[in-house]
Amino acid sequence: QVRLVESGGGLVQPGGSLRLSCAASGSIFNINTMGWYRQAPGKQRELVATITSGGYTKYADSVKGRFTLSRDNAKTTVYLQMNRLEPEDTAVYNCNAEVGDGIALAYDYWGQGTQVTVSA
Repeated sequence: QVRLVESGGGLVQPGGSLRLSCAASGSIFNINTMGWYRQAPGKQRELVATITSGGYTKYADSVKGRFTLSRDNAKTTVYLQMNRLEPEDTAVYNCNAEVGDGIALAYDYWGQGTQVTVSA
């Protein structure tokens, strides 16, 4: 009923930029939070950047100042602008959304994952 479609991953050289997009569609009543997580080889999944319905953003310390999370007016699509990419940013990036049913409950949804590789 709710789908998250991701795009924008790829291969980029150190110092380069990528822009990830995540669009939510389906039976959406409310999106409480939306953002990105990542998991690098040999590492646990970590928060990259999230935004609440009220506009509060949270960034991982490792990406603060380099990555910027934004969204459209409908609050159904988020964009992660990644600048000055480093090899340590290499990971599978997953979009996440907490979606309310419009009544009382909320559920977590995940995108399929998009690979970001930073290498010369």
